[in-house]
Amino acid sequence: MEAAFFDLDKTVIAKASLVAFGPPLLDAGFINRRLMLRALWSQLLFHYFGADEERMRTFRESALRITRGWDQARVASLVRDNLVDVIEPIVYDEALELIDAHRRAGRKVFIVSASPEEIVVPLAGYLGVDEAIATRARIDDQGRYTGEVDFYSYGPFKADAMREIAAREGIDLASSYAYSDSITDLPMLEAVGHPVVVNPDRDLARLARQRGWEIRQFRHGVPLRERVAMPAPRTTALLAVIAVAVAAGGGLVWWWLRRPPPAPSTWERWRRGAQVVGRTVTDRARTVKRPAASSPRRRPGRRR
Repeated sequence: MEAAFFDLDKTVIAKASLVAFGPPLLDAGFINRRLMLRALWSQLLFHYFGADEERMRTFRESALRITRGWDQARVASLVRDNLVDVIEPIVYDEALELIDAHRRAGRKVFIVSASPEEIVVPLAGYLGVDEAIATRARIDDQGRYTGEVDFYSYGPFKADAMREIAAREGIDLASSYAYSDSITDLPMLEAVGHPVVVNPDRDLARLARQRGWEIRQFRHGVPLRERVAMPAPRTTALLAVIAVAVAAGGGLVWWWLRRPPPAPSTWERWRRGAQVVGRTVTDRARTVKRPAASSPRRRPGRRR
């Protein structure tokens, strides 16, 4: 049996799924504007300097501290109510066509993502794929997040999970396919016989050219409901693990558009005040009635 393994963010959908949930998390009070600014800074670091193991570890620990104590049921409701509206506009048409093609060829299809399973599992169900591999958080006896992770679906751990599934399902990885955009998914791509890079970052694009791997560009978004029958969201054990810290993109734009105008600086207030005073003085000068000019007195001349 063969299979196809798809990364989620920027491979099946056009942006980070966690970033897309910024506005709902903000509206529900899970995050604030300051947190979104910090998240934006992290996103900029990843974009320009890459996401190596140390950066991802620091980022993950910071995000987990934020989610500690969150109520699972409330998060479950938020994700369930917003999943379709958030994800639907950003699904790649090309990815859906590939998923359909692999299913028609008799291959099992998997979504493999570092995003939390509260997003990945329901979305995998909507796409009609066979199974999802995603990050799982730890929940305490009161149903709250502990700030710890039971399984982090990242880097080599993705490949380990793929091998476990292959052994369980009798999948021939040497004949299978994997799709990803990031160099951090190199172990996942190397685990199969047909690696394909999609919208690759700089390092992955360079490596793919060196190894002769197929490179694809996905550009066309399509509403999910037009391509996939959309059942009611399944009730799953949802957890928003890393979602908070990377909710910068959409949430920050939303905040930027709705933010109050900044207070003027001291110099700006002084300049505006000077302009008002100047206009007032000028207007008063124009309204003052000046006396009519009299003829100049002639100085009497001296008689000779």
